[in-house]
Amino acid sequence: MTINITMPALSPTMEEGNLAKWNVKEGDVVSAGDVIAEIETDKATMEVESIDEGTVGKILVEEGAQGVKVNTVIAVLLEEGESASDIGDVSGAPAAAPAATAAPVEEKPAATPAATEATPVVAAPVASAPAPAASASAPKASGERIFASPLARRLATEAKLDVSALSGTGPKGRVVKRDIEKAMRDGVPQAAPAAATGKAALSTGMADSQVIALYEEGSYDLVANDGMRKVIAARLTEAKQTVPHFYISMDCRLDDLLEARARINATAKTDDNGRPEFKLSVNDFIMKAWAMALQQVPDANASWAGEHTLKHHHSDIAVAVSVPGGLFTPVVRKAELKSLRQISAEVKDLAKRAKSKKLAPHEYQGGGSSVSNLGMFGITNFQAVINPPHGSILAIGAGEERVVVENGEIAVGNFMTVTMSCDHRVVDGVLGAQALGVFKQLIESPVMMLA
Repeated sequence: MTINITMPALSPTMEEGNLAKWNVKEGDVVSAGDVIAEIETDKATMEVESIDEGTVGKILVEEGAQGVKVNTVIAVLLEEGESASDIGDVSGAPAAAPAATAAPVEEKPAATPAATEATPVVAAPVASAPAPAASASAPKASGERIFASPLARRLATEAKLDVSALSGTGPKGRVVKRDIEKAMRDGVPQAAPAAATGKAALSTGMADSQVIALYEEGSYDLVANDGMRKVIAARLTEAKQTVPHFYISMDCRLDDLLEARARINATAKTDDNGRPEFKLSVNDFIMKAWAMALQQVPDANASWAGEHTLKHHHSDIAVAVSVPGGLFTPVVRKAELKSLRQISAEVKDLAKRAKSKKLAPHEYQGGGSSVSNLGMFGITNFQAVINPPHGSILAIGAGEERVVVENGEIAVGNFMTVTMSCDHRVVDGVLGAQALGVFKQLIESPVMMLA
């Protein structure tokens, strides 16, 4: 029978995407693993490969189409011996839910998401990493069919877990291997408030027409919000509505750090064009210091997970990167174990690829805390919004000369103001103060980062 190719969900929060490019045309023969299309999400452009073989019988969604809903049928694949006349009436509407009699397809343990359990969907992202664990949900109603891969069911049986209590992160909510591993590690999730699902309201409470009506016609340009801006709006609305923020600030002296930075950079070898092999920034020291501070105050390295608190073993620090039309927060994993040069090189690489939307989902999802630095724009002090599920974020102000009193005498030093936003559900006031205090010590005595 013919095989429907649908718009894949390339991340847990994806609801629609843009069909940027077809790499095949009607009549082409494709094999499993062939790249058939490029899909633009709010965060990245990703290649999609076929997980089956056949002939492209009909393309239903044209190249360049915007806002195509997940699970919409975008093309039809013909199996051997079939022709275009076998396709029948197929629209581009979202595909129906899988039939209860369809047999599940074994999950692939590779980086690509598992195939769905109904009439095979041949679209799957290439080389994408496992998506974050599913949001908590109540157990499914009695009698409702639970979709899970055979591998997931076997692991659940061995671990004595009830798959009906899990919310799957596979296609169409299917429970897959990573969901079982998550449950084994963190426990079976309980019901969570609806506001925490990541689908927070995108508006200000007023309809578009009501807002527009407040302004004189011709006094503005009406710019449609793209997917990235909508996701940013949803996540930040969710953060401010569901995460109880509180803020603490400290002034950190930079004189020793600036001297250490200059001395380290002076050791860099140059290439034939006179360019140094590396150049550390103040932000590299900040990332390293914050990673080490969270290791020294491990209770502050935490995330809220409803019935549980996640105490992270490593300091996975996200860094805010401005891109046209929005913001990325790529994550530097195990930053406490990396040298300043390694952190510098990784941040540069992540930032470069973020600006061209070439990051894989696992590179900007997860993490335990963030750093947002507006000092280069002259901002001296600000309060950043926590990026769920992180438990904190550091807002870094500009370094500047300030007059201080030392031992009864007036002196001049270089200082920056750092403000820590804390999720009060996991980081209390004293705990946040301890973490920020350790950070200040490391910034003011940077040699301790090299010990």
